[in-house]
Amino acid sequence: MQPSVHPDRIMLNYGADPTTTASVAWRTNTEEKTAYAEIAKATAAPKFWRTAERFTATSTLLDGSLVEDAGIVANYHSVTFDELEPNTLYGYRVGDGDHWSEWIQFKTASTTNDKFSFIYLGDAQNNIFELWSRLIRQAFQKAPDARFIVHAGDLVSPANSEEDWEEWFKAGSFIHSMIPGFPSPGNHDYERIYEGKDKYQQQLSIQWRPQFTLPENGPKGIDELKETTYYMDFQGVRMISVDSNIYREEQAEWLREVLANNPNKWTIVTYHHPIYPISRGRSDSKRRELFKPIFDEFHVDLVLQGHDHAYARGRATEEHNLISGTNKLDQTGTMYVVSISGGKMYRLSPEGWRQWGAEKDRDAENTQLAQVITVDHDTLHFQSYTATGELYDAFDLIKNEKGPNTFVDRKSTGIAARYHDNTIAYHDELPLDIKNAVLAKYRGFEIEIDKVEKRFDSEIGIYYEIDLENNITDVELEIKITEAGVIFEEEFDD
Repeated sequence: MQPSVHPDRIMLNYGADPTTTASVAWRTNTEEKTAYAEIAKATAAPKFWRTAERFTATSTLLDGSLVEDAGIVANYHSVTFDELEPNTLYGYRVGDGDHWSEWIQFKTASTTNDKFSFIYLGDAQNNIFELWSRLIRQAFQKAPDARFIVHAGDLVSPANSEEDWEEWFKAGSFIHSMIPGFPSPGNHDYERIYEGKDKYQQQLSIQWRPQFTLPENGPKGIDELKETTYYMDFQGVRMISVDSNIYREEQAEWLREVLANNPNKWTIVTYHHPIYPISRGRSDSKRRELFKPIFDEFHVDLVLQGHDHAYARGRATEEHNLISGTNKLDQTGTMYVVSISGGKMYRLSPEGWRQWGAEKDRDAENTQLAQVITVDHDTLHFQSYTATGELYDAFDLIKNEKGPNTFVDRKSTGIAARYHDNTIAYHDELPLDIKNAVLAKYRGFEIEIDKVEKRFDSEIGIYYEIDLENNITDVELEIKITEAGVIFEEEFDD
């Protein structure tokens, strides 16, 4: 949709200190050179706005006219509200002085470790408006007072797709402007810019920084990690986003510093690529060997991930994470979770996590899920809900003065396990002629049979989305090919 003089895509984010700071970004057409945000303490009186303070926005031209999949030229505006009062409900609106949004409410964090909840979502990525809409709205129904939403990467695909970002904002609607987002980029939030046959660089979505206003406390001197690697402290929890796509070793050094100087009771990291992959054909030894020792050393409580288009949660086994003499059934080090919120589904790997010294406690296939996490002083409650509102999984972590957390498994309170063989079929058969043509073109790659999806586009007609993997190089490839055998999109991931 073309931008207009009316504000759209209104996005709220907290600052590094959410007790006093929040930011809002929005979009208009290029006619709007000057924009404002107004904010006031919210009361039940309809004219609470009489006490509002006006801020002039920082405006940026985003020219996507020459960028594949983008196309649109727009002005993006952002305002950071600082010196706010803790634990206070505010109302704000954005506009140009004549054309305003509605008044939207949010609350700053408390300076004490009060009980609160937040939402965690895996990849939205595909069929966003069609299928992700119901999921994020179900999450909002389950946790209408959630204080923020963690998006664990692959918000869209491809990264610069104006159509996909439009779907993402429509699906979330007012939720994005009322509950601050805490996004961490996935591989599909990057585009490959080729400099030659085998040389390329990854570039973050051109829409990312204009539409999100995130803490700038990541690794110093690396502009590429600005607003992708960051953290905030929220009522006794240090929330950390790690960009698992680029500059990983540099981020590991930064992460050590952030964890070593952490005054909070709880530590949660979100990070797109799973430490323990759960889907067939996936392996990620480099990231695991780099980050898991840091998570162990600094006793990270919870790692929230995406990427594998299925669900699992579990822990490293006793000899890998826990002190001698403890019962691994009752205590745990870091809890690792992988989830999926969008409509693209993969099959679980039959090998599980044992090959890496870890155990899955619960998993699922072919199921859209949203997680509500509640932190209540010494207890963290985790609940995972389906897109139709059923409780699927639950557990508690209880913080002890010394040693690992006490673990309470509550999966028995959820519905029966869901897999491809007991749910409505997802994957499609690939015609033999297309299969042979693809394998001939991409020698050394194998088609992941369980990752073939038949789709329809009004301009293209019927086409197939196919995932391939080279088991020698660990390079993954996603292509889109028409029924006539014309490949019109390809995306590599290593």
